[in-house]
Amino acid sequence: MSLTYVNQILPSLFSGAWMTIRIFFWTLVGALPLGVLVSMGLRSRFSPIRWVLNFYVWLMRGTPLLLQLMFVFYGLPDVNIVFARYPAALFAFILNYAAYFAEIFRGGFAGIDHGQYEGAQVLGLTYTQTLRKIILPQVVKSVIPAVGNEVINLVKDSSLVYVIGLGDLLRAGNVASARDVTLVPLILVGIIYLLLTLVCTYALRGLEKHYSYYR
Repeated sequence: MSLTYVNQILPSLFSGAWMTIRIFFWTLVGALPLGVLVSMGLRSRFSPIRWVLNFYVWLMRGTPLLLQLMFVFYGLPDVNIVFARYPAALFAFILNYAAYFAEIFRGGFAGIDHGQYEGAQVLGLTYTQTLRKIILPQVVKSVIPAVGNEVINLVKDSSLVYVIGLGDLLRAGNVASARDVTLVPLILVGIIYLLLTLVCTYALRGLEKHYSYYR
């Protein structure tokens, strides 16, 4: 492995890694709050809302993310809904991961004793204040391990954007490997993915420590 060659291909790999990080970051920003809202809708007393959201979760979890990406970018133009590559990737990723997060948060909400809602009412807290100050911190504490697994999966799933022509980290490595007939770029890609997942792992551990006062 020549250091000169490594220095030559690193800029393209870092460019691809930046695309991977952007997909990862904006997917979390969109999917986490959407997942919380959907999880609350799944517990709604209004049956039509539950049916629609259950169908959405079933559809997103029951079909491959790769297929969803292809449908959004290649299929929706048939009904005059056209996305550019990057927005198409974000749209598909956010919808997919929000469904998984919704099920995780639904389980978290189900684990909260109903007496805590009643106690908050006695204290004069509104429903919004109850959620923000009492319920959500406990839910977040309980779901961090499951959410963490999905976060790690997201780092790796971001490589699927190659199917719609986005230049992510894995695509950059594949191009360099095929061009130069060497596995060095793919080894470097693997190292970068490991570093990204390592950063996520430590961030999640810090989050767990932050919420450790909820026992």
